[in-house]
Formats: sequence, C-alpha cells, structure tokens
Amino acid sequence: MTQERLDITALLLRYAHTEPPEKVRAVMQLSVLDWAACGIAGQREGDFADWAATMTSGGPATRLDGRTGTVAEAALINGTLSHALDYDDTHFAHIGHPSVAVVPAALAVAEAEGVTLRDMVDAALVGAEASVAAGLWLGRAHYQIGFHQTATAGAFGATVAAGRVLRLDPDQSRYALGLCSTMASGLKSQFGTMGKPLNAGLAARTGVEAAMWAQAGMTSTRDGLAGPLGFGETHHGAGEDVPFDWRMDAVSHKFHACCHGLHATLEAVRNAPLRDARQVTVHTHPRWMTVCNQVAPDTGLGAKFSYAHVLAMAAFGLDTGDISAFTDSCAQDPSLVAWRGRVQVVPDDSVTEMQARIVVDGTTYTHDLDSPLPIEARRQRIHEKARALVGARADEIAQAIEDDDLARFAQLLTS
Repeated sequence: MTQERLDITALLLRYAHTEPPEKVRAVMQLSVLDWAACGIAGQREGDFADWAATMTSGGPATRLDGRTGTVAEAALINGTLSHALDYDDTHFAHIGHPSVAVVPAALAVAEAEGVTLRDMVDAALVGAEASVAAGLWLGRAHYQIGFHQTATAGAFGATVAAGRVLRLDPDQSRYALGLCSTMASGLKSQFGTMGKPLNAGLAARTGVEAAMWAQAGMTSTRDGLAGPLGFGETHHGAGEDVPFDWRMDAVSHKFHACCHGLHATLEAVRNAPLRDARQVTVHTHPRWMTVCNQVAPDTGLGAKFSYAHVLAMAAFGLDTGDISAFTDSCAQDPSLVAWRGRVQVVPDDSVTEMQARIVVDGTTYTHDLDSPLPIEARRQRIHEKARALVGARADEIAQAIEDDDLARFAQLLTS
C-alpha cells in the first residue's frame, strides 16, 4: 500500500470517509465481541454499578448496567464499564485501548440512528484507526509526560466513529474534531484506580457530544489538533509524521486479566520454575516502569499493574487469565506479598515495548508479543475468553455480529 502523508486533521477525516478493507473489518468484529464480553463482566466490578445508578435519564441507548440512557450517557457508562476489568484490547503502536472508547460511541449513536450492526462495526473500526493515528501523531512524549492515550487519542477516535454513524459532512467532521480538541483529557495518574476506566468512558462521551454538537451546527477552530495553541502544542504532542494506513489488524487482545504491559513477562515464564526461585529479574522497556511497576499493591486493581504481584500469582499457580483472581485479598496475601520481594524490575532499552526478558536464578526466558495471531487462532482464543467471561451468551453475541443484528446484539449486552 502506498502510504500517503496528510496533515493530522485531514488524516482523521480521511478515515471518517473511507471504506475499510475486509481483512481489518474481520479483526474489528472480533474486537466488538471481546469488548462486549469485557463490558458484560465489567459491569459487576466493584462500585461501578453504584456509580452508574446515579444516572437515570432514560433514552434510546442500551447501557451495560441494564438500563437505557441518552446517547452521551450510554457512551460514558459503557466505555467505563467495559474498561473496568482492564481486560480489553490494546494497540501498542501508541499504547492505548481503542475499542473501549470507539465501540461505546459507535453503538450509542447507531441505536439512536437505527443503522445496521455492520455500519456500527465500520464506524468503530474507522474510529479505532483514527485513535491510533492520532496517538502516533502525538508521539511517545505525550504518553510519557502523563497523558493517557486511551482518553486523549481515544476521544478523537470516538469523534470519528460517532461522526461516521451520523454521516457528518467534511466541514461538520472538522468542527467535531475541533470541539473534541477542547474537551479531550485523561491522565495516567489514574492507573490502578476507578479513574482509569472512567478515562475511557469520558473519551466515548466526548466523541459522541462533539459529533452531535457539530451536526447541530456548532462550529469550532478548523484545526484543533495541529493549529496554533491546538491540542498537540498544549498537550506535549510531538507532531509526528503519520501515513494513512490500516493498523487494527495488529491490535493485541488480552489473555491475562491485567495491564497489557505485563503480558510478555507472563508469557515468558509460563514454564519457568518460579515457586522456589531465589531471584527473578524482569528486563522491560523503560516506558512500562511508570505504567505497571507498582511494587507493593494492596488492592486487586493495583495488582493488575504490578510485575512483582502477577509473577507471585504465577509462582503460586493462580490463573492470571481469571478476572476473579485479582482481589484485594489476593493482593494482601502474606505468602504472595513475601514472595514478590524476590522480584527486581529493571528498565532495559534493548527490549521493545512488546518484549520481556526474565532471568530466573540465572536462566533467561523471553517472549515477544509483536507477532499478531493468525485470524483463526485469534478468533478461537477470543471466543474462548468470551465464553469464560459470559458463558454461552458469548456464542449468541458472536452470532448476532455475524447476522448483522444490532437489536439482538444490544439486547444480549443486558439479558
């Protein structure tokens, strides 16, 4: 494919108005199934149900907590609840979770507009592509300084997704992105708290509101991203040169119920003799040191961002793919707490963000997440994960997606 380079706003607009290729759409359909399973399971997590219950407006859009709401409210709640378990997909091109921002935005608007599920999937797909492109344009410095790409780049993706369903014209789309630029926000300081999933919900709601307001005639700066005092300049964006391309076929789906930065490490030590190890040294990319290296977590949420604790869980035979394993009592278990003192985590520029090198008492174990699974293997593992999360309903959801049945899909999110 010829990689055409456009300014960032023009690039995002091109995604908004381009028909996606079937190969990438097939992966997005799997991401929609994965999102649905994570969301259904996530609505039972902690105190999120109590939070969602404070919003009772009613409306045309399905909410994962079993209620209906306005389009913006449903996007906020569904984005938050689907990220509550931190078990949803990740794209490492920019280190963000695309589906939890764009699928709730596309779904809420799709229900209100009465479009097909295929239209919704396409909208989510171009939104996901736009979020990755926006994240690449912002660059690693944006993430490293403390912004959460799921929330910031994700809001631009959600705007593109919602605008696609609403069939915004190019001027309206440009204004929607401009409105998004003055609303998008989200900080990594929320990691390990309920504020992290909220970042995804806020991104979804921002996208919906920006698109709907632009449709209603609200205008904005015509270049809210790269223009003077725009989002990039004011949010530590590097303004990287990004080609138009399709990238969602390289999205990474989670098969461990913790931060994706820990997955290469867990895969590397699957056959390592951890229990009796005296010293375990994790060599990881420096960027992960501020993301998932909580040394002494005392909550289940915090444990999902801790090399030491997930390795302790693996050493004691606890299944890190089981969402119910990440509890406060697990994080405080005296045996695990004592064992995690054997772990040392060191930043290492010689490994990529997708790799890990683990030394267990002098023996080295490695893994690289950078090779996407073939589509059939990916489909099998996602279906297995979905069944583990929601039981037989997973097969019904997959069938609704295959049948292009939006009403049935929405019904299964709450039945």
